[in-house]
Amino acid sequence: MRDWDEVVAFARSLPDVEMGPHFGAQVPKVNGKAFVGPSREAGSFGVRTSSIEEKQMLIETDPETFWDTPHYANYAAVLVRYGADAADERVKLYIRRAWWDRLKKRQQLAYGERP
Repeated sequence: MRDWDEVVAFARSLPDVEMGPHFGAQVPKVNGKAFVGPSREAGSFGVRTSSIEEKQMLIETDPETFWDTPHYANYAAVLVRYGADAADERVKLYIRRAWWDRLKKRQQLAYGERP
């Protein structure tokens, strides 16, 4: 993911995703819930995680790609640096997971197991 446009293009490729407002920006949403968003931190975007523990695991295993600030410390979302080519597939996986986690139960059943 090289920039916000690429993040949006990937997120919009997932089923049932629409753009909508979130904290003053247009972001990809599913069922009215944002799962990725631009960050106020330069060179990064945010992606929801299933838990703070999952976020901490991402930061510990790949701090070059995933990181945090005190502003997001107690929130189940992680910052992702643009241009982390080596981690591109992993970043896409966590975007897919964030999308899947915001699906309704019937959608989850229709789209299969969590990525």
